[in-house]
Amino acid sequence: SVDSAGSALAGQLRRSLLAVYDHGGAGSGIPCGPGLALTNSHVVRGGEARIGLADGTLADAEVVATDTGSDLALLRTSAALPPPLVMRGTPLHIGELVYAIGNPWGEQGVLTAGIVLAPGYLREDGAFAPIRADLRLAPGNSGGPMTDAEGRLVGINSMIIGGAAVAIPVAVIQRFVAAATRAAPAGYDR
Repeated sequence: SVDSAGSALAGQLRRSLLAVYDHGGAGSGIPCGPGLALTNSHVVRGGEARIGLADGTLADAEVVATDTGSDLALLRTSAALPPPLVMRGTPLHIGELVYAIGNPWGEQGVLTAGIVLAPGYLREDGAFAPIRADLRLAPGNSGGPMTDAEGRLVGINSMIIGGAAVAIPVAVIQRFVAAATRAAPAGYDR
């Protein structure tokens, strides 16, 4: 049934959701590889943060790379993180159903649904347009995943502009993570 499918998706997304704490502020994040987590750069202002896992475990994390242009930050931790969400390889379409999960106002694992208003893209020159959707986001959702109806990652929620949720497209995420892990200091375990 639709209800059981929605509950299963919510459970899957909650297991992959991270809380990110930095100097009294809080946001969301996702695992993106062994010992690596992704969030928005505006969530982590310093060189260190803490990551909260779904089971309540807290772990220290180091900010490995940030990019204010794409509003992304890569964190490294020694904690065992859940597996990353599968990234969607096909473009979004206007009117398609999407979900956002995060930690708004400190409440863990809040799921919202809406439709795509603008699908977002990445140009060859590196410029990009964000995904826009009619999802409800609030402080604490920043850095959490936007997924399609199958739970595949399509973007990282960043902010609300003009009443629409704005997310960084998966192509921008892939480019940022690839560049950040190549530039990691010696001894970094890729």
